[in-house]
Amino acid sequence: MQENRKTSDKMAVLSSHVLIITLNVYGLNSPIKRHRVVTWIKEQDPTICCFQETHLSYNNKHRLRVKEWKMILQTNGKQKKASIAILMSDKVYFKIRQEKRDKNGQYIVIKGIFHPEDIRLINIYAPDTGAPKYIKQLLTNLKEHINKNTIIVGDLNILLTSMDKISRQNINKETVELNEKLDQLDLIDIYRTLHPKTAEYTFFSSAHGTFSRIDRIFGNKESLNKFKKIEIMTSIFSDHNAMKLEINYKKKAEKGTKMWRLNNIMDH
Repeated sequence: MQENRKTSDKMAVLSSHVLIITLNVYGLNSPIKRHRVVTWIKEQDPTICCFQETHLSYNNKHRLRVKEWKMILQTNGKQKKASIAILMSDKVYFKIRQEKRDKNGQYIVIKGIFHPEDIRLINIYAPDTGAPKYIKQLLTNLKEHINKNTIIVGDLNILLTSMDKISRQNINKETVELNEKLDQLDLIDIYRTLHPKTAEYTFFSSAHGTFSRIDRIFGNKESLNKFKKIEIMTSIFSDHNAMKLEINYKKKAEKGTKMWRLNNIMDH
């Protein structure tokens, strides 16, 4: 009995860390590429995977299946390019209370119970042109879904500061207005906040020969102490690099709130 309690407590400590990975996969119709992506997911062992540009149509979205990742949410627009997905690991308990999927396949919003508190996750694939204006309007439209527990990830196709591109350039009016909107909503670029002077990039444009950081993870500044680590990871099967965020809910749990446990009902 005591041994079981120790094991359960250990699982609770381990499960206080959430690992979110976001990546523009640039197409998953190739069986070989899907196999490489699945292998990569298993190696990284994240809690949540957010993909953009899966290029899967509504009829073939079943192709995005990973063993031990039964919860898969996808939105597939008329343009295959715009399709995105969120995968949840079976190793954790997550109960969805609400979801919102864009009919054009540009974003997914999920709200649910994860750890002792709610979590709200927004996965976005912004258009190549007019991205700052699009995201500003989207944030306005989704304002009711944004609070201190909201995490926004995705390929946002935006440069928020001059450091976000290897060839430094001035920020335009639309980007200034987007930065103001982010500030109004208390949203921070987690990578830039934790790495204020690091010039690291997520995308290489072969057409222009330039590196830029257009993939983002935003969080609420009130939750900054929970963001333990964020890094950019090299990807060998996409023209984008992935971003990985580790969130630590342990401090919250140690204050006396009820600890959550892994779901013991597992399929064999």
